[in-house]
Amino acid sequence: MKIVVAIKQVPSRDSQLRIAASGKWIDEGDLAYEINEPDAYALEAGLQLKEKHGGEVIALSAGPARAAQTIREALAKGADRAIHIEEENLGAFDPLAAARLLAAALKPESPDLVLTGLQSDDLGYGQTGVILAELLGLPHATIIMQVEVQDGSIQVKRELEDGFFQHVDMPLPALLTIQSGISKLRYATLMGIKKAKTKEVRRVTAADLGVSAGSPGILLDRVYLPQRTKRTQLLEGTPKEAAAQLVEKLKFEARAI
Repeated sequence: MKIVVAIKQVPSRDSQLRIAASGKWIDEGDLAYEINEPDAYALEAGLQLKEKHGGEVIALSAGPARAAQTIREALAKGADRAIHIEEENLGAFDPLAAARLLAAALKPESPDLVLTGLQSDDLGYGQTGVILAELLGLPHATIIMQVEVQDGSIQVKRELEDGFFQHVDMPLPALLTIQSGISKLRYATLMGIKKAKTKEVRRVTAADLGVSAGSPGILLDRVYLPQRTKRTQLLEGTPKEAAAQLVEKLKFEARAI
């Protein structure tokens, strides 16, 4: 089974965020980076399937040169090889353009299964995976909590609302977007880190793939930190009336209850 896992590098949650001078994005100069959390769980799901059923896991990532750090981590954890789409201005690619970029790199591989994270931690995009499935002409399912391989097909467990789940039988090849927390993430071993240095990383550019960002469908006009404000309001009336007003405000204004 050939499994391709799309991974993205995002700013670490421990990073100190500052607004860039342009006011349109954050200052990336002193940020630390890590693998997008949902993508880390997609990688783990792919590695577990490989351990059970054999085959290979290919890590696919698009981004600037620093994305090589994330790719090396995926290889150290057990991915067999990687594809790095070198693109310095990945922010110019909206979900559709990003999916086109990934699709162009994926088509020659003809994978049996494509895994992506449910969404990105930086911009919150959750459409890239399903758009990618449409571009590749693959059946897809989202919010996946479990994957079981059968004869020529898979059965997946989807998370629904209010604690309910859905079990779906799907043909292969297919694409799945993986939910965070479906399993325990592994750490890269010292042996894995050493082996990662010898594994193949194929580097291509958007121009090599014949893909450009084009006119983005989503534009960031301004990025800013919310202003902290304080306001005191006195509730008048009897204690019972004041309590009723307080409950009303907590429910409909603060949405705390």
